[in-house]
Amino acid sequence: MKRQNDDSAVPVPAKKPRANTAHAAAVALVNSILANPKSYPISGNEDVVRKSLVDLASYARSLEAQLGVSSAPVAGSSKAKAAATAVAAKPATGRSQADLEVAAEKLRKAAVSGIKKQMSWKPSCKTGSAKWSYDGICNDPEVFGCLMGLGGPPTFKMKKFTVDEFERCLGSIRGSVRYDTLYITSKEVTVRWSDTGEFKFSGSYGKWQPSTADY
Repeated sequence: MKRQNDDSAVPVPAKKPRANTAHAAAVALVNSILANPKSYPISGNEDVVRKSLVDLASYARSLEAQLGVSSAPVAGSSKAKAAATAVAAKPATGRSQADLEVAAEKLRKAAVSGIKKQMSWKPSCKTGSAKWSYDGICNDPEVFGCLMGLGGPPTFKMKKFTVDEFERCLGSIRGSVRYDTLYITSKEVTVRWSDTGEFKFSGSYGKWQPSTADY
């Protein structure tokens, strides 16, 4: 029995992938558009245009499936709602709540210290009309929102807090002068916030006034 000559074996041609007949119309549409992108005729019939878009979308989804690409969840689907919930539960900065509170505490201490330094004695302190203002910078809106108890980044440019609300956020603020104690005497503290991270607190201070709530 003669030994078969390996060199004489006829190679078997590789199988060509079968055309995706299910999306033949979409493939033809893609080729037509790319062949003439600037002057491709667009039908004035909404139904025709809608069908073309649906065909293209279906074709794109089938290609994603072939490539193993994970597509974004369809709006309104359970996956989309779950993704939205996960994003909402995590701060935009990626910081945990504990990290935000630590950063907010540092910001709070700096602000309180800065405000107290301004509460020096002036003649207007007798009537509680001496002015104070504190300018600061916070590069993370989430941290500033945590400081002010907003439950998220600030959504305002300017907002007035009652002294009680303000001191609940920053703590009790007192200025000490010889033989007396100074308080925030304005009914409200103005809080300004800029998208650049700059913020400002301002109000009045002085001796306790009979008309001022007992802090």
